[in-house]
Amino acid sequence: MRVPYEWMADYCDPGLEPRVLAEKMAMTGTEVERVVTLGPPSAERFVIGKVLEVEKHPDADRLNVCQVDTGDGERTIVCGAPNVAAGQTVVVALPGAVMPGGMKIKQAKLRGVESNGMICSERELELGEGHDGILVLGDGPAPGTPAVELLPLAEPVLELEVTPNRTDCFGIYGVAREAHAISGAGLAAPPWDGGPIGPGLASEPDEIDRLDDPVGEESTADRVRIVVQDDDLCPRFTARGYTDVKVGPSPLWLKARLIAAGMRPISNVVDITNYVMWLTGQPMHAYDLDLVPEGELIIRRAENGEKVAALDGSEYELNDRMVAVADRNGLAGIGGMMGGSVSEVSESTTTVLMEAANWNGPNVLRTSRDLGLRSEASARFEKQLHPDLTLRAQAVAARLMVEICGATPMTGLVDVAATPPLEKPIRLRSGRVERVLGMAISTDRQAEALTMLGFGVERDGEDLLVSVPPDRFFDVTREIDLVEEVGRISDLDRNLPATLPSGAGRPGGLSRQQALQRRAEDSLRESGFDEMVGWSFTDPAETDRLRLAEEDPRSSTVRLANPLSEDQSVMRTILLGSVLGAAQRNLARGADRVALFESGRVYLPAGEFGPGPLGGDFPGNTRPPSNEPQHLCAVMVGPIDPASWRGESGATDFFALKGVLEHLAGGLGTSVTVEQVPGIPAEPFLHPGKSGPVVLDGRPIGWIGEVHPSVAAEYDLEGAVAFEIALADLLESSKVGEESYADFTQFPPVDRDLAVLVDEGTHAARVVDTVEEAGGELLTSVSVFDVYSGEGVGEGQKSLALRLRFRAPDRTLSDEEIEPVWQAIIDALAESGGTLRG
Repeated sequence: MRVPYEWMADYCDPGLEPRVLAEKMAMTGTEVERVVTLGPPSAERFVIGKVLEVEKHPDADRLNVCQVDTGDGERTIVCGAPNVAAGQTVVVALPGAVMPGGMKIKQAKLRGVESNGMICSERELELGEGHDGILVLGDGPAPGTPAVELLPLAEPVLELEVTPNRTDCFGIYGVAREAHAISGAGLAAPPWDGGPIGPGLASEPDEIDRLDDPVGEESTADRVRIVVQDDDLCPRFTARGYTDVKVGPSPLWLKARLIAAGMRPISNVVDITNYVMWLTGQPMHAYDLDLVPEGELIIRRAENGEKVAALDGSEYELNDRMVAVADRNGLAGIGGMMGGSVSEVSESTTTVLMEAANWNGPNVLRTSRDLGLRSEASARFEKQLHPDLTLRAQAVAARLMVEICGATPMTGLVDVAATPPLEKPIRLRSGRVERVLGMAISTDRQAEALTMLGFGVERDGEDLLVSVPPDRFFDVTREIDLVEEVGRISDLDRNLPATLPSGAGRPGGLSRQQALQRRAEDSLRESGFDEMVGWSFTDPAETDRLRLAEEDPRSSTVRLANPLSEDQSVMRTILLGSVLGAAQRNLARGADRVALFESGRVYLPAGEFGPGPLGGDFPGNTRPPSNEPQHLCAVMVGPIDPASWRGESGATDFFALKGVLEHLAGGLGTSVTVEQVPGIPAEPFLHPGKSGPVVLDGRPIGWIGEVHPSVAAEYDLEGAVAFEIALADLLESSKVGEESYADFTQFPPVDRDLAVLVDEGTHAARVVDTVEEAGGELLTSVSVFDVYSGEGVGEGQKSLALRLRFRAPDRTLSDEEIEPVWQAIIDALAESGGTLRG
């Protein structure tokens, strides 16, 4: 971002040498790469001259002999420009002047006539592209006046490296505001609110002071129709029409400023769009409204293979991830990138449509990369601008169109806007700044600093309520960001105390979430499991191998734009496939048994907006392609223990892995159960009779069971058992650190057994819950030690044998004390459909 110092000084003249200002800006977080001086290296040798006489050269048809008054007398200058004429005010390079290209002007004879200087063109002075004739100035400046007083011949330019979070520095006024905060010098009103817009131009033209006030005879809404089909890609599109437009060259000051900023002047209308972009940070685009069929523009997703002829003379082929600006006949531009040549403004244009739109930043960045096209507009849009900047640009453009092009603005804007971003004041606590920075800054000074930086500030007791301006909306979102803003312009390099803040230092450590996660992983290691780390990328066919139905959300995978290979082309939605694949490879390489676990993220559909600078549910902020919860998955296959002289070990089964899971949960100070939950179907990759949901506090957080035989066959893992849980849910319920001490009782327990008949479909966990609820404080544990169905048990029923333990902390229980509790348990079982057996 090139910032001509003279242009910035229209709004804030800091009274500092450019290099000093650059150093101060660097110390406050605005990086200045370098300071350069444009124009000829000997600007003092360029003066204003008055052409007094012009005669044809006696020996050259294309040369003229001119008598020019340069303030120190008349001098003869031989000039080859076809447009030189008596009475003109021109720029003269005196002998000894060095041109920008390095050529030194000397007194010399040209075809026998002595020439004492050179009358300069725009290009020779690096003020424009005009080279067919000399630069002719308006009347007014006296001969001999140093040209540098009228023209930017020795213009200092700051070259800024604008970081993604500082989009305010993409505009001259934003940089001027930064200089104002650094130096304390005055700041002019912004150009969209009555401030200066250019040398010699009216600062407050009454006829266009308000965009909605009636101006011309026509209304923009009568001539223009804007259709936005996807407001996520284009959150705001504003347009204003102008009649009686006179297209021609821009005034010299405008061309000089654009050239100093690194832009090429084209015509007054196009130059105004670039000038407004450089001044406000909001790009614009101009259409010849007579070339837009029925004045209708449609903002939509491009179709694959659509082509558009752009203003740079190239043709670009679009895809359906890009945004197209179309008219009724085809494409008229690439949203956020570049306009099309079909409605380009030309010398014959008399009616203009000015566009100021807001585009989806990530989409513009991706489009730029895909097309290999980067423009000044896309460089700004890809950082995500605020939709309200469009109105600023339209206000400045209206004033310039009237002043420079003699245009008549149509009444009002066409403004197609989605729901704007939510603006919520941020509270800045007065003591927070000192605690973070280690230096005392009064609340008044904090308020002053933030006001100078463009924030709205209100006092609320000892605190400040701070409103963030649109051009800082995505950067400043938290209290700590405001602390940074106050600190960076408070001379931290000079004002910080020499001693460190008091207080003992604290080494870094793990967060509670991290510590609990490691505890859960350690529990699995203690149970004989090995940890594995798999790819987050997987094969699209994995959902078929796991028998996931098409309507299952886990079948909706996020596809990679540039995958390593086809079998790693989508993001995984479940860890099971990764762990089963690793188990298969281990067994195939000679392992007798495998017990593996993986703790990692999965990528589920229907992502939510996250916190941070780009968070918030509003158009222009792309919804994340996925949720990314942390899961924990474990797989066991093979014998429980290696074979030995004592005999063969039993194979792993559902209950062995269930014990591992219960041990894991117990280590976190919580507990889980495995029980059927109404409305939760069986997992298609698990055996329907040997599996179930993992339930925590009444809600499912995962599953456990034997892998379905057809899935096990896909991986050659007969008899494999597995579980997968949402780890965050388990960790949130952890009671680690909340343990309370209870003394061991010296009094013996009383154990009683009972057998109850229940329907075959009744889950043992439900029976246990019923017994525990009825048993009260004296019942300390309930366990199922036998399940029987067959002879002696009715058809469709099963018998559950339960062992109940009763104990009191302060006495030995008698049968008389236990009997009422025992009866309450039997009654509760009967009410739930159970019958005491035996």
